[in-house]
Amino acid sequence: MFLVTITAKIAKSQTYEVFDQNLKLKSRIEFDHISILGEAVRISSSNNELKLLSKEYKPFVDLNALSVYNYDQPWIIVEGPNGKGAFHEYGEEIFAAEYDNIDVFYTRLLARKENQFWVYDHSTRKTTSIGTFQEAKLALNGQVIARNPEGFFLPLSENPKKQYEELQEVNANFLISKEASGYGLISREGNYILEPIIDHMVYLDGDYFYAFDGKQYMLIRCLEARADIKYTSYHKITLEDGMLLEYIHGKLRRVMKNDGILLDQIGMEKVTYVGEKHYNVLLRDKNTGLLGPKGWEVPPLIEVDFILPGSEGLYPAKKSGKFGFIDPSGNWVVESQFEEVGKFIEGIATFRLGGNWGFINKQGTQITGADFEQVFDFHRGKAIVKQGGKYLLIGIDGNPILEKTFDRISLAADNYFITENDNKFGLISPEGKEIVEPKFEELRREDLNKILVRIGNKYGILDENGDYVLPVYYKSIVFDTGNNQILAEDDYQFTPVETIETGNVKKKKGA
Repeated sequence: MFLVTITAKIAKSQTYEVFDQNLKLKSRIEFDHISILGEAVRISSSNNELKLLSKEYKPFVDLNALSVYNYDQPWIIVEGPNGKGAFHEYGEEIFAAEYDNIDVFYTRLLARKENQFWVYDHSTRKTTSIGTFQEAKLALNGQVIARNPEGFFLPLSENPKKQYEELQEVNANFLISKEASGYGLISREGNYILEPIIDHMVYLDGDYFYAFDGKQYMLIRCLEARADIKYTSYHKITLEDGMLLEYIHGKLRRVMKNDGILLDQIGMEKVTYVGEKHYNVLLRDKNTGLLGPKGWEVPPLIEVDFILPGSEGLYPAKKSGKFGFIDPSGNWVVESQFEEVGKFIEGIATFRLGGNWGFINKQGTQITGADFEQVFDFHRGKAIVKQGGKYLLIGIDGNPILEKTFDRISLAADNYFITENDNKFGLISPEGKEIVEPKFEELRREDLNKILVRIGNKYGILDENGDYVLPVYYKSIVFDTGNNQILAEDDYQFTPVETIETGNVKKKKGA
């Protein structure tokens, strides 16, 4: 889901040059403005009219509104002078633009006008009035939770007038309810799978719940049509700081998981949650172990301050105030000597010493000194570091990949690096080659061998050699991935003319 504002307005007509994926000009079309919201949604705004376009960019549905308020595939929420409306992306009008608000959840839409509410269900293609409420919302499990001063209601359930003291949405499958008799669990269909008889209930994660009833503690797993009691005990179970612990006769005895016992250990003195579903377990002999989601990862064999979740077979551990690394048997592979360390990634970990950062390998050899103000983990043999207030890329040997430094370097999702100097952007390839130096106000890889760039208010496209395949000339460039086409918007209409090539930039004669 994303929010978008597309406003229809009166303006001079623009020309769009339509290119295929090989940047071959296919056609020219005239619209005020075209926006691509998704693979199936193309919008034109012109002369105070908002219209859906076909794949050939021909208007086929008038959206009867002034702007697109939100697009949550496949639903287009529009806004006009009288309120909000909704369309399916194929052009079917669901609600006219006259409602105060419209919410979307997968196949259901909830519309509000003052205190009245309507629900559209796409599976039945029906719109139903669900009544008048102080407020209502689509819950994560698809039900509507409505509220009036007297209580809560489920207007889409088999008993829409049933009143609840409280309804809590927790995940995509279930609700926690509260009635005078206690807490219960309600399915996506709005039916009880655990009657409201529980004194206390807390959502854990997934479809698991922790509960207490009378003198009995319970761990519950919910299935589609029923709730299974996975563990019960008359001994005290506590839920604190993300930990489920069981005490027997007042002594800590068990570390619990969502559906039962993770560890049954005599002589536990303390359990500490250290993140990522891992625990440090301190025994009375002062040995500490690391307990993971499936059991011991490092048994309690050594005296340490604590052990952190690890990677690549090594675990950060702290002893006498200093960090090093231990193996699963508790042996020190890298002696405790650092102020702070990170996990091993690609065989290399970060360390901090003297306030600065460096890198170390699994043999305990420093591949760099503590030379950097800031470091990031290695990714495909390269790491971003900050030195002397500037950022640079280094390789696994610790040496710079490029001689250049930058105000900032960011790793993009496609393994490219975006560089920045003086608020201008450039690009480095995954192999560490500088494609283009920072000189653009905007830069974004849109497709294989296509990099969208902007200078001032003009857009163009580069290839991955840094050469222009479309000049920095256009008012906007839109990638229509559903059509495998690219739309380049020009401020003015013009007749096709011959082009001349100067360096890497193609310029139009007389344009």
